[in-house]
Amino acid sequence: MIDRLRQMAIFAKVIDHGSFRGAARELHLSPSFVSHHISQLEETLGVALMYRSTRKLTLTNEGQRLLVAARNMMEAAESELIELSVSAETPSGDLRLTLPSVLSRARLMNQIAAFSKRYPRIRLSLDFSDTRRSLIDDGFDIAIRMKPTARNSATSRKLFTVERKLVASTNYIAKRLTAASPRDLLAWDWMALAPVQNIPIKFTKKGQADINLKTEAHIIANDAHALCRLACDGTGLAILPGFLLQEFLEDRTLQHVLPDWSLGSIDIFAQWPANAPKHGL
Repeated sequence: MIDRLRQMAIFAKVIDHGSFRGAARELHLSPSFVSHHISQLEETLGVALMYRSTRKLTLTNEGQRLLVAARNMMEAAESELIELSVSAETPSGDLRLTLPSVLSRARLMNQIAAFSKRYPRIRLSLDFSDTRRSLIDDGFDIAIRMKPTARNSATSRKLFTVERKLVASTNYIAKRLTAASPRDLLAWDWMALAPVQNIPIKFTKKGQADINLKTEAHIIANDAHALCRLACDGTGLAILPGFLLQEFLEDRTLQHVLPDWSLGSIDIFAQWPANAPKHGL
């Protein structure tokens, strides 16, 4: 079994470098030794893992499957080695985060609280602001951001997704004509968050063509909490994250407008500088 694991690691390095010679240099082995291990692995498995030519190596379907397994194995081993190397010390020091102010009401706060309890020697500094802060210029270790789609990368990781809802106060809705389509809302009073005030609103509904609305907001604010309070007071329509609305929907202060139409979701993700330590992120 140990021989197979070693051969899988060599196989992954060959693919990473695109050649036996490149893998041999990194592993401090001879190219013939690397080739021998790949041949042994193919013989043991009874399948061809790659096609060799003078110019390149091409994976077979079986090779693709084994490469995924080999990389998972190596990542798990490397991750565990890192964890073991730091387990002797209790994490300590200062950790500065910047977050959109609206997330002070999100479940993220529970996760931050749990982190603080687990690592009591880490002093957290939380900056809640709807003004986008710079990681480098403003001296933050981690920034929590919000945008429609987020992908994991070397310097970011998606945390969770938030549904957006179009709402207005019960009193405000009672004074308007019933809306059957998003276009019926063009004459309503709109409010908008400053960072997205000029972005068209996309409505989707199963079995219906998407509808994009370009609205003119009569109130623009850079704070979602403020828009929520204004909506409760009957000032107009607002698009807000679902976690901010629960208590107001339950007591009927606010109502969903066109609940059959979806506005899409917002991804919450963490971002850190490129030179941040890799372990623990």
